[in-house]
Amino acid sequence: MIEKKNLLAGARRGFLKGAATLGIATVAAMSVSTGAMAKAQTWKIQSTWDAGTVGYTLFEEWCNSMEEKTGGELAFKAFPAKSVAADNNALFDAVRNGVLQGMNPFTLYWSGKIPASVFLSSYPGGPDQPHQWDTMFYSLGMLEKTREIYKKFGLFYVGPIHHDANIIHSKRPVNTLADLKGMKVRLPGGMVAEVFQKFGVSTVAMPGSDIFPALEKGTIDAADYVGPAVNYELGFAQVTDNILFGPPGVMSIYQPVDLMDLTVSLRAWSKVSEKVQKIVEAEVRNYSQTHYLAIQKRNFEAMVKFKEAGSKVSRLSTADFDEFRRAAIPVWYKWAGKDAAAKEIFELQLEYMKNDLVGYITDKDIEGMSY
Repeated sequence: MIEKKNLLAGARRGFLKGAATLGIATVAAMSVSTGAMAKAQTWKIQSTWDAGTVGYTLFEEWCNSMEEKTGGELAFKAFPAKSVAADNNALFDAVRNGVLQGMNPFTLYWSGKIPASVFLSSYPGGPDQPHQWDTMFYSLGMLEKTREIYKKFGLFYVGPIHHDANIIHSKRPVNTLADLKGMKVRLPGGMVAEVFQKFGVSTVAMPGSDIFPALEKGTIDAADYVGPAVNYELGFAQVTDNILFGPPGVMSIYQPVDLMDLTVSLRAWSKVSEKVQKIVEAEVRNYSQTHYLAIQKRNFEAMVKFKEAGSKVSRLSTADFDEFRRAAIPVWYKWAGKDAAAKEIFELQLEYMKNDLVGYITDKDIEGMSY
């Protein structure tokens, strides 16, 4: 009897010990789960793309894929243009102030705040092939230099995102640079506008959403914006009859590789693990290619639609291109002289363009130039 009681007591003690162990394990598991949940973050990211455009559709799809790719640690919530921040200046400040955690802008928009940004996307007469920009960013140290510049603003430049070339839609035909004289054209500010002004163009800056009504009312004679796919969706075929490209093989002589980017606040970037940071960096590079190729496919389709609508394509000659680059070179130096960061980025690009692998610039071309 005594032996039986001892056996029962031992069993009871074993059960209680096992239950206690199970309880500790359950609490530990709950702690791990709670910790994992605490790590999960959502970044609100506003794009420059208007809702409904192919650009925004692609961006939103990519954002929606990030939570799975980061194992649930980080989600991206996409917002179209003007939905949180009303304009570009507000967008820049919204990311710095934490209203948004990130933005997907055209890098050139910050020329007034960050002079070096005019050299972080293609510019008049400069590098004009997507692979050239990838080479400078990822092989020649331009990414690291860019991040140092953005760090001063409390921002982290994750990486460039290839979009497309910018093209000009006009009400009347433009066959040469001389035909531009006297025209009022929507163009981005900064370096692009200054070079066109040398050819007698009156330049106007306005957001993409304002271009259609301005062309419809005749407030402007022509407008630059992005490539055929998006421009067709914005209705440009309804209010213009002509499209201007560069020489064969070059869609644009002034912004042939119009780069976007993903930029986030340093605070948001520092709150995610190094593993997630590496995933985001890799995904930006992947998305850059995906975005670019998808846009090119849509461009082919859009050009058919433009021609069906009666749009006519004209091309500038190689001689026009050479003249345009000659006019642009002094403007390059003017912008590079605005601050030390702009000069550093420009000099990296200048050495690249002078290299025999590229051969766009010779010492004779820049003779007498100074900052």
